Amino acid sequence: MHRTVTPLITVVLLLVALGMLVLMSASSERSSDASYFVERQLIWLGISVVAAVVTARVDYRLYERAVLPLALISIGLLVLVRIPGIGKMVNGSWRWLQIGPMTIQPSEFAKPVFIIVMSWWLARSMRRLEEIRYGLVIPFLLLGSFAVPILVEPDYGTTLLVSAVGLCLMMMAGTPMLPLMGVAGVGLLGVATLIFQNPERMGRIMAFLDPQAHEQGKAWQLTNSLRAFASGELFGVGFGNSFQKYHYLPEAHTDFIFPIIGEELGLIASLLVVLMYGVLFATGMQVARRAQDLFGRFLAHGIALMIALQALINFAVVTGSAPTKGLALPFISYGGSSILASSIMFGILLNIAIDGERGRLRKNKGLFKDRSRRAS
Repeated sequence: MHRTVTPLITVVLLLVALGMLVLMSASSERSSDASYFVERQLIWLGISVVAAVVTARVDYRLYERAVLPLALISIGLLVLVRIPGIGKMVNGSWRWLQIGPMTIQPSEFAKPVFIIVMSWWLARSMRRLEEIRYGLVIPFLLLGSFAVPILVEPDYGTTLLVSAVGLCLMMMAGTPMLPLMGVAGVGLLGVATLIFQNPERMGRIMAFLDPQAHEQGKAWQLTNSLRAFASGELFGVGFGNSFQKYHYLPEAHTDFIFPIIGEELGLIASLLVVLMYGVLFATGMQVARRAQDLFGRFLAHGIALMIALQALINFAVVTGSAPTKGLALPFISYGGSSILASSIMFGILLNIAIDGERGRLRKNKGLFKDRSRRAS
């Protein structure tokens, strides 16, 4: 089982360990209690470990049978965040639900559920995807049922991420490319129209196009992010010695934690982090190829894509290659919902990997027995 299981576990453990170390440094100036964020993250990490172990032991095929209740619960939670008194607004967006002392972000948990729903449909309709109804209409309705509630929060980053993963899965399944791109283009045009009509979003676009002109405004985080990378050079200024964490990067412990890695540990360490996500993605693709059925194959592809694309978008944002979006760095950024949802996806991927390796061993044993019979 070492071919896929060991690399998956090793990379995720390294990312989580790095995240806790950098969070300890990045959050030291965020609160009067220097260990406040670390202690809270450790609690969520404990819950996430349990979730990863449980999902790694549960046969992934069970999610096929539970696809309807999972979808209804997930979409219901996405709708609830927009209801005043139930949902909680933070920084102008309705993304959170207050449950007792905890605040959860339903859009994070919608990611694994969306992958399950799309994988279920594509696997069961594989032979009919060339038909408009099965290959385009229903998949886009499923995509829209998740993407639209997330979009109206508004959360453009997660909407982009979910839509990109959905389109990739449809392409992998063999949905006709021309109509797929046509419908996707119409959707993209609609989102662009919403952005152009929103002064806040347009401000971010303008800051992305000309950071220096908006250095004291919308481009504040970006310019300080770039300064952090520049200060770190090859080997960094040393663990705990970041200057930008002193409120120059307001989200240094969440969305902009990667620049702190670049500043304190340097370019080489930053590239190693990118490499780890690359290994995680490549291993996820290998798990998908070895999956024992179509549902497992699409599920593994979707999870690998979701984690890798989210990391890629985060890298693009903090390096000025994309406009600012609120997407955490999986397994590293502070945030209970983020690490719990990522751990659930990791556990499911691990279960598919274990099942695939066992199937491969059974197949090899069968071939060995056949050869033994023929030889005798």
